Amino acid sequence: MNIHHPHERQRRALGAYLTVALFMGTLVFGFFRIQVLRSSTWELRAVSNRIRTLPIPAPRGTIYDRNGKILADNVPGYSVTILPAPVDSVRATLTRMAEHMDLSDARIEQVIRRLRQYGREVVVDSDAPFEAVSALEERRADFPGVYVEMRPRRRYLLNDAAGHLMGYVGEITAEELGSAAFPSPRYDEGMIVGKIGIERQYEAVLQGIDGLRYVEFDARGRIVGDFTGAEMNPAQSGGDIHLNIDLDLQRWVHEIFPDTLSGAIVALDPADGGVLALYSAPGYDPNLFVGGIENADWDGLNTDERKPLFDRSVLGLYAPASTWKLAAAGIALDLGVVVPDEVMPEPCTGSWFFGNRSWRCWNPEGHGYNTLAEAIGNSCDVYFYQLGLRVGLASLLERATDIGFSRRCGIDLPQESQGIFPDQLSWFQREFGYRPTEGEALNLAIGQGPNSQTPLKMAQFYVALARDGSAPAPAIAKEAPLREGWSLNLQADHMDALREGLRRVTARGGTAHFGTALEYWDVFGKTGTGQNPLSVRGLAEDHAWFAGLAGPPGELPEIVVVAVVEYGASGSAVAAPLVAKTADYYLRRKYDIPVDSVQTYLEHIRRGPVPAWYPRRFPMTTSGGR
Repeated sequence: MNIHHPHERQRRALGAYLTVALFMGTLVFGFFRIQVLRSSTWELRAVSNRIRTLPIPAPRGTIYDRNGKILADNVPGYSVTILPAPVDSVRATLTRMAEHMDLSDARIEQVIRRLRQYGREVVVDSDAPFEAVSALEERRADFPGVYVEMRPRRRYLLNDAAGHLMGYVGEITAEELGSAAFPSPRYDEGMIVGKIGIERQYEAVLQGIDGLRYVEFDARGRIVGDFTGAEMNPAQSGGDIHLNIDLDLQRWVHEIFPDTLSGAIVALDPADGGVLALYSAPGYDPNLFVGGIENADWDGLNTDERKPLFDRSVLGLYAPASTWKLAAAGIALDLGVVVPDEVMPEPCTGSWFFGNRSWRCWNPEGHGYNTLAEAIGNSCDVYFYQLGLRVGLASLLERATDIGFSRRCGIDLPQESQGIFPDQLSWFQREFGYRPTEGEALNLAIGQGPNSQTPLKMAQFYVALARDGSAPAPAIAKEAPLREGWSLNLQADHMDALREGLRRVTARGGTAHFGTALEYWDVFGKTGTGQNPLSVRGLAEDHAWFAGLAGPPGELPEIVVVAVVEYGASGSAVAAPLVAKTADYYLRRKYDIPVDSVQTYLEHIRRGPVPAWYPRRFPMTTSGGR
């Protein structure tokens, strides 16, 4: 017998129908909500999994020399990048990649850390070799989430002839990111930025704006191609800059500098203070840093005893020695304590007695009575001892500080050493713990004592001698803002006396004549023999200096060149020919005269015979001093 009433069964069936209908209605509403009402949201999520944005690196601006020749530009390179994924998957991919490219365990861990930190793509190698790129491209299926693209690669055309000047580029560090020099949002992780030199100084100009492109991925994370549904934002190239540097002159200086010695050469245009050449030896090739420098190369540069990474032209501090006697003479003329044709009360007999001790001249035979020009030509220490006392220590410190010998030049570079020179009498108490006597002026007047200057600073001073006594701040870039210079406030006859002293150094019979006599140009200058800690102890030679002015005969100088050769011993034999050859090369090209590898009179007589132009340029009646 059936215990359920037919109506009861009907009610149960109806309840089941309603339950199923309610369930189905819920499902239908859910599907409608997902597929219709929220279709755009899920479509966006699907697209984001399939379409991703990748940066387009912007090429840095090109760097040109004063004649429009390229000093640094960009060439095509290859970059390997990996996209975010689970850590185990990324590590496995990178391990497989290491079979085809130089990828150490430390680098793998670094890439993984950056993926965790930033949650975005990370550049594995910004300058991958073509062989590695080819291997990865041939095995694309084995490397999901990895893509290879062409990106601009920095190229320096002068190699190690201008490493210190140009600087180099590298990947931005975590410390740099967000700093005042590299503000967000313009700078982002993985960008290539200038690290030093012109690249760093003009980073804001040279750095471009990265573009953006949309790429489509398949289910395995492999790039299918560019997504045509979105417009690509192209990268904007960085701005170009034009320098006062002469590319050919910079290369020439590198060629003539002795490859076994260290030092610097600075060449300035006296017309405006433009830097024609800025060279430090030994140097380094900035191309080594493009894409990341190899550990072996980095270790080699840092362990080299000659310190190739040290820019001696703007950072090296040396006792200026006799090249500074022109500053003492200029200050004395400016203060009116001496006139050009005046002689000192005591003649030079090879030494001079002051303060219970004998002060020697470099020439034990002495120079007798000298006028100012003769004293400069003879480099007479006894004359300048007495001149320093006439000026007085306090006045010498004050005027030398006004000129800037205790300050930087203000060149447009991120690094420059400040000259060492007492700015006031209290400096001696502060630095050495004693009160100075007037005798301090004797050493300072001949460029020794607490007086150390960069080659750039001495070049700036000699620019003043080539002009009217004023010296603008040196400028590497033509677009560099004008910086305040300084002036000696000398009368025309005073400037003539200083230049006459320089002329005597290089005239027939002068100490630097053989190494500076040129066929077409007048070279005036001053030698210097700078003491250093090793030479004082008899363990090495003194540093060799020569600061010179050059130009067509009878006209104002058109180039100023200063050379320092560490432990070179003789300014006349080692440094002076470098200055003359640098000036000769520049002026020959300026006046469209063929360049000759045999330039100075010294080179001609070594090669033989005596050149036909020499008697005409330097007749026997020419006066000069030692």
